[in-house]
Amino acid sequence: MSSLAAGGAPSIFAQMFGSGLIGLREGLETGIVVMILIAYVVKSDRRDALKWIWAGVAAAVAMVVVVFLIIHLGTSTVSTLTAELIAGLASLVAVAIVTFMVLWMSKASAHISADLKDEMSNALITGGLSVLGLAFLAVGREGFETALLMVGYAESVSGGLWPLLGLLLGIVVAVVISVLLYRGAVRLNFHTFFLYTGIFLIFVAAGILAYGVRALQTVGWLPGSNTLAFDISEHYDQSSWYGTVLAGIFNFRPDPTVLQVVAWCLYVAIVLTFFLRANRPKRTTATPSKSPATETPAPTTPASERNPG
Repeated sequence: MSSLAAGGAPSIFAQMFGSGLIGLREGLETGIVVMILIAYVVKSDRRDALKWIWAGVAAAVAMVVVVFLIIHLGTSTVSTLTAELIAGLASLVAVAIVTFMVLWMSKASAHISADLKDEMSNALITGGLSVLGLAFLAVGREGFETALLMVGYAESVSGGLWPLLGLLLGIVVAVVISVLLYRGAVRLNFHTFFLYTGIFLIFVAAGILAYGVRALQTVGWLPGSNTLAFDISEHYDQSSWYGTVLAGIFNFRPDPTVLQVVAWCLYVAIVLTFFLRANRPKRTTATPSKSPATETPAPTTPASERNPG
């Protein structure tokens, strides 16, 4: 097998694709938040507050970079076994973040725009520092989740700088899309986008969970490291294009332990069920006792899909 097949383009693409999707989704969520804040102050004729919003965004980005570097570089200064332990724990934290992210977004999308506008209204009355703080917290929350998630993902795929590059490319694409959305140049069905990327990320998270379980088994924190569910290594070429793609995106390996398989199956079954249930279209039922003027239909479209202004 050539060196390219063993660790070249397919593996790099797989590692960058998974992190790029994370960057695109998280970047677009952050872009929507910033878009709502900017649209509100512009329509409120308070353009003077824009500099405080951008200052808050810049501070949040700087905080995210520092957090990522501290955690990521910290794993390179310890022993191999300790690094394995940190990687395993970081993977479990990453799984918790993905789970919260996809499930929270399903519920919060219906009122996130109204909440942000209310908070910005109060911040404008208080002053510029309050606007800065609101932008910092709104963007910093998404960014902090992304930083922790990327640590777990990067450790699980062991791709060096490639996952980070994929993340940055995904964020750049998200920024471009956010600008085009704000200017009305493009339209995007946010419900469909977050639905399908959410399903994909659930399977990515299941792979990260399996990796974390194996890492903790290696250091002795979990039992069953020698109890394999199956082993298809003789018939499965990990250095092939499909092997590197499946390993790079979903952390698939041909010799998982029983505990890894159980954890993967339970996670997908439980989280995917809750996610799909939360994203089912809501049906409105006509109520004869209420007049059309007083009846409030259930929301069927996320607020982020409507005009943020």
